[in-house]
Amino acid sequence: QVQLAESGGGLVQAGDSLRLSCAASGRTSDTHVMGWFRQAPGKEREFVAAISWSGGITKYLDSVKGRFTISRGIAKTTVYLQMNSLKPEDTAVYYCAVKYGAVYGSGEYIYWGQGTQVTVSS
Repeated sequence: QVQLAESGGGLVQAGDSLRLSCAASGRTSDTHVMGWFRQAPGKEREFVAAISWSGGITKYLDSVKGRFTISRGIAKTTVYLQMNSLKPEDTAVYYCAVKYGAVYGSGEYIYWGQGTQVTVSS
């Protein structure tokens, strides 16, 4: 089992930046791929970004490319999401998740955090 704990959410204005963190505990050797998802009110959860164990492979939702950066800590058990130039449409609960395999693989994310709220005012 892997436990995930997100932090760093908050209320900001459009154009501001936030950095989300997600710390993994438990069977951290299973954290092959760590990703971020978000769910806005009334909408389905969507993929935002993912990163491989080594940090060398990343993947992003098109609408966040160039604004968000995912990275992994040296110990590999923490993942960050640096969010710049935030827009009101980025408002959502952001979730950290883990899956086995590869960033671009078809495997499902099997471990999930509780989420952290990000609210961007216009």
